[in-house]
Amino acid sequence: MSTPKQDLHRYLQVGREAVVWKLDGLSEYDCRRPLVPTGTNLLGLVKHLASVELGYLGDSFGRPHGEALPWSDNDAVANADMWATSDESREDIVALYRRAWVHSDATIDAFDLEFEGRVPWWPPDRNQVSLHRILVHVATETHRHAGHADIVRELIDGSAGLRPDNDNLPDRDEAWWADHRSNIEQAARSFRPG
Repeated sequence: MSTPKQDLHRYLQVGREAVVWKLDGLSEYDCRRPLVPTGTNLLGLVKHLASVELGYLGDSFGRPHGEALPWSDNDAVANADMWATSDESREDIVALYRRAWVHSDATIDAFDLEFEGRVPWWPPDRNQVSLHRILVHVATETHRHAGHADIVRELIDGSAGLRPDNDNLPDRDEAWWADHRSNIEQAARSFRPG
């Protein structure tokens, strides 16, 4: 029987691995290119999540990470944590994310779920937090961005799914999926409000 902390940690790890897996087999360009008007891209999601973990599961619990995050500086370009510059390699960003995992995991291991920390960038009336609350927050944010990554990857090359060993999608051929999409499109176009 697992503990609530182990459950939260496991769900966080599943989300982490899903995000990184979405980079597998892609060119540097495909990992970086924005596919929606807001600029969402795969490598940017990884970079952002590394920053999220280092802040919430490091700084907020008095465990500074020591990583240089110039995109978090006050004078950084807006949303600089959401895309990779031309001099930031995929390997460096993924390695940063994996170092963030190690740092975060040490925080998770060190404290009970009730342990109190403080999120300095949250409003003072709600910035005192428990490890439990932050684990829920970070796991939820990770899975939210894993969903973004899934859609972006599907836009790149049609790949979709949960994990390499289980895509969590019905086992159907390309013709079935095309027909399925057509049916959904037809239903959307023919909707008449009651």
